[in-house]
Amino acid sequence: MVKTGISLIALLAATPALAQDDDIIVTASGIEQSRDEVGQAITVIDAQTIQTRQAIDVVDLLATTPGVRFNRNGSTGGVTGVSLRGAETTQTLVLIDGVKVNDPSGIGDGYDFGHLLTGNIKRIEVLRGSNSVVYGSQAIGGVVNIMTGVPADGFGANASVDYGYSDTVNAKADVSGTSGIASGGVGAAYFRTDGISSAVGGTEKDGYENIATNARLKLAFSDALSLDLRGYYIHADLDYDSFFGAPADSSDVSKLDQYVGYAGLNLALLDGKLTNRAAVTYLRNDRDYYFVRGTDPDYGYSGTNLRFEYEGVYAPVDQAKLVFGYEHERPDYDFFGFGSTSSAKINIDSVYALAIVKPFTGLSVTGGVRHDDHSQFGGATTFGANANYSPNAGATNIRLSYGEGFKAPSLYQLYDMFSGNSALRPERSKSYDIGFDQSLDGGRVILSVTAFRRDTTDQINYDNATFSYSNLDRTRAKGVEASIALKPVDALTVTGSYSYVDARDRSGGITDGNRLPRRAANAISVSSDYVWSFGLSTGATVTMVGDSFDNAANTRRLDGYALVGLRASLPLGEHLEVYGRIDNLFDEAYATAYGYGVYGRSAFGGVRVRF
Repeated sequence: MVKTGISLIALLAATPALAQDDDIIVTASGIEQSRDEVGQAITVIDAQTIQTRQAIDVVDLLATTPGVRFNRNGSTGGVTGVSLRGAETTQTLVLIDGVKVNDPSGIGDGYDFGHLLTGNIKRIEVLRGSNSVVYGSQAIGGVVNIMTGVPADGFGANASVDYGYSDTVNAKADVSGTSGIASGGVGAAYFRTDGISSAVGGTEKDGYENIATNARLKLAFSDALSLDLRGYYIHADLDYDSFFGAPADSSDVSKLDQYVGYAGLNLALLDGKLTNRAAVTYLRNDRDYYFVRGTDPDYGYSGTNLRFEYEGVYAPVDQAKLVFGYEHERPDYDFFGFGSTSSAKINIDSVYALAIVKPFTGLSVTGGVRHDDHSQFGGATTFGANANYSPNAGATNIRLSYGEGFKAPSLYQLYDMFSGNSALRPERSKSYDIGFDQSLDGGRVILSVTAFRRDTTDQINYDNATFSYSNLDRTRAKGVEASIALKPVDALTVTGSYSYVDARDRSGGITDGNRLPRRAANAISVSSDYVWSFGLSTGATVTMVGDSFDNAANTRRLDGYALVGLRASLPLGEHLEVYGRIDNLFDEAYATAYGYGVYGRSAFGGVRVRF
């Protein structure tokens, strides 16, 4: 791994990455920290990047960050999984405005990114590496933290609408402001398309409609006491092609209603040295499936997760913080269909503590421990530590990180009437990385390199011998992530990333040594944007992904591909802007999941207003 890392450094000048220009990070420890306190690898996708790229799907933004691989079943809205550093897609923890949204009714508690469009999302943080000390179950590959906008001072409003290929309409609007003790905002987004055939070679288009709303309200009763309320809702309606066997044209329909809620009380004591946060969060995912539109649902799932969280932060001196907390959650799921129903629920109680210490100027060290008590399999204890050292006030950062992760068996894997196994143990991981960040020429060049390794044991898979789930697998992932951001002049920004991910089966069976499915070893993304003197902004993104396999036996290959996208925007006065883009410029034919189609060359244009 070290030899590979050294050889890849030479590529960096040709493979710029997403700029990490935000100084404050919240995902590493669950509290706000300056970047030079954090020893973990984190990428920030900020509001300006989201707007400039004009992406519709969140996953298309994630795909340009190092260490990220994804697969999508066909058209926009199709089932989509995100893998971090070669981990399973079910081992990615996802937060929306501070609420865990992994679906308790899914086979592996994974999160389907297919319905998560950019809408009114303003910031995304991607933490790579196991981090169960802070987040508990599922944070084996890492964490994707999605955030809507913070209310504007005074008053602010934005709206946009665009139209393009396959009769696609994408519209969104938000308004926010502050008055007295209250600050808040609301937003709504609407997307619909005739789509494409999800099945390769199909002739029937699979349409999709998505409505998303978000709201937040903060009441600051005093400098020490405040109340936070947040909500997020998605309704999605998807035509999809049958996946029983090879994907083929069919009349199947799926509908989703996702409810996300947060209510938190914040209290500062001891002149601000002790801050307390107590919150209740709620997730509900209702998924209904229809063989024919217009009939009653043929089968469906409902997953809910009610959580209570307490977090305290004690900072007696500037050089030390203690973060501690307690969490209780109760995930449950219900299933109906095919003449039967089933339901199950569990309780998880967790305590954790971590210390952040700065023993001398330039060095920050974090270490912590967590214990989770699961009502089915008992307890799981995890440890983690990281360090960041800068000898020159942040121009150079040297990072070290060790993290342990675990993933509790899902309710489906434990209790499904046909394949459940109540004796399952949690999946476990140990993750190591070492890296550095270097800023040159006053921040006009930002370079980052990270080498990593993760070993996972007791990974759950379906056992064809017993026709149930078992702790069958061991996997290993290692590799290198490299990024650079260049701003040679104020008008030009060049960013990009390269990652090498060697993710393999280490279970000792007939597939031992094989590459894990749908995880390409190599991926490169390069973006460039230039603002002309008369206001026009033009840009392009090139993404190249290497070959991978669609199955564990490595007998079904997914060929690598290269995609080129162009974009432009032009302000017309202070409040109005027109914009447009071309995706897949060269009409590349490719697949991220065997048998499923992808969009060819497509163009879109729109208008944006802001106040």
